[in-house]
Amino acid sequence: MSAPVLLPNPPTLIHRLPPVARGILASVLLGANTALHFSALLPLTIIKLLLPFLSVQRTIEQWLIYVSESWTEGNNAWQRLTQPTRWEVEGMACLQRQGWYLVTSNHQSWVDILAMQRIVNRRAPMLKFFLKHELIYVPIMGLCWWALDFPFMKRYSKEYLAKHPEKRGQDKESTRRACEKFSRTPTSVVNFLEGTRFTPKKHAQQQSPYRHLLKPKSGGIALAINVLGDQFHSLLDFTIAYPNGIPGFWEFMCGKVPAIQVHIREVPIPAELHCGDYEHDPAFRERFQTWVNQIWEEKDQRLDQMLGGQSGIALRPSMAASFSEVP
Repeated sequence: MSAPVLLPNPPTLIHRLPPVARGILASVLLGANTALHFSALLPLTIIKLLLPFLSVQRTIEQWLIYVSESWTEGNNAWQRLTQPTRWEVEGMACLQRQGWYLVTSNHQSWVDILAMQRIVNRRAPMLKFFLKHELIYVPIMGLCWWALDFPFMKRYSKEYLAKHPEKRGQDKESTRRACEKFSRTPTSVVNFLEGTRFTPKKHAQQQSPYRHLLKPKSGGIALAINVLGDQFHSLLDFTIAYPNGIPGFWEFMCGKVPAIQVHIREVPIPAELHCGDYEHDPAFRERFQTWVNQIWEEKDQRLDQMLGGQSGIALRPSMAASFSEVP
């Protein structure tokens, strides 16, 4: 097992500011960085909307990715400036700039996304997340996600589908269309298999067999593999641990996260899983779920090691005054 890499995070005078001051400064820098890059992204989005020609789309997609990666690098810069967090990352050698990856991770906090973006940016293809359809209406970011071809998933309840059977399968079709676009440009397609963020309440309600994880759901990645299976180089499996407790987003902005540990491993996608009808073939679905469960069992054991045997339902460190100050 290789030694963890410590991402550069040199101490600054700002690290010694009170947590609330750091949080306000980080929020201002995040807002300014987003506004700056949105002003560059907006005209590209308009061109993409008005000129739906393949040659134009491919050129615009490259520029959109460039702007997005620049935005992520700007976020990395203000994090280094305002956050005293110690970043330990193992497995970065498996990240390659060219290629197509299916990516998954345990999901505990919005901080997970910032952590993954910080590590992957310009080391592997841009991360594109499966999003709930409602997020397309988020001001500024919704338009950005649409322009960058993030797949928006519209979920329907069983009751709604019973009244409107014509809607059945539309979420899968939207995912298929998004994945087909990914075939044009190297992409890292992200799917959080738990489907939601880990909380003690959800863990108890599910009666999850895992100590640190919720039960994985395989339908999303099964569809992605079905569409792009031969194109995916492998699965990148991220395991994210917060040794001092799962943080909220504001606690991260205030610099109250002393350490973040990330383990990345490359998992081959079995060839027999590239083709199959996950929805209608019970035998294939069972094989696919068995493969995912094995990944999840190994992830649970790894989290146990990373957390030193601590419970997976540690409280958020809102009481983290004990480690909010830089020594």
